[in-house]
Amino acid sequence: MADEDRIKSAFSEKDWNEIKAVDSWMVFKIVAEFVEGFEKLSKIGPCVSIFGSARTPAGSKYFNLAEEISFKLTGFGYGIITGGGPGVMEAANMGARKGNGRSVGLNIDLPHEQGANKFIDSDKLITFSNFFIRKVMFVKYAQGFIVLPGGFGTFDEFFEAITLIQTRKIGKFPLILVGKNYWKGLIEWMKDVMMTEESNIGPEDMELFSLVDTADEAVELINSFYSKYLLSPNF
Repeated sequence: MADEDRIKSAFSEKDWNEIKAVDSWMVFKIVAEFVEGFEKLSKIGPCVSIFGSARTPAGSKYFNLAEEISFKLTGFGYGIITGGGPGVMEAANMGARKGNGRSVGLNIDLPHEQGANKFIDSDKLITFSNFFIRKVMFVKYAQGFIVLPGGFGTFDEFFEAITLIQTRKIGKFPLILVGKNYWKGLIEWMKDVMMTEESNIGPEDMELFSLVDTADEAVELINSFYSKYLLSPNF
């Protein structure tokens, strides 16, 4: 028995037809989200995606650092893409606005969660229903990733990017972790356990990202990379 027939046998014909109809409609909703993202972002020019916690308070070390990095990047002609919410995302959009640069927000529709921050350009705010579509936009339209301290979502975005680079699904581009003290435990574990004990990654994989502490270091890594390579979309 085929997989679909096996599943179908558990439902009445009416219920099965309703399930299939819902699945088919979801395809159109997914395509619509992709189309909106592509149309709004296809002409934004070179940008850097900045990630970090939505819980980072205003005025804190990493909030101020995100704002500084963003402001300095706009001085070199880069726009800024964030997840559109509060915390590090708001700080980065604030820095872009302060530097008169392009300020993009890829917000996510979550129950009892974030609304878009006020520093996003009105024509560059998109609210997604699906995380996976949002992540495609982060990667496709950014020429670099800067990752400040954050939670599960920030880790997801970092590992998504490094996996795509490692597997050569996208070209290599700057992937920068900011905050040596925050990231050192993860990096030590990657070296000691993932690489050395289990051989799940190789030494070359540890070269796919950089670790810095200051805004100037992060901006310099972006600029030095693109002094050698042409800016281009990732897909």
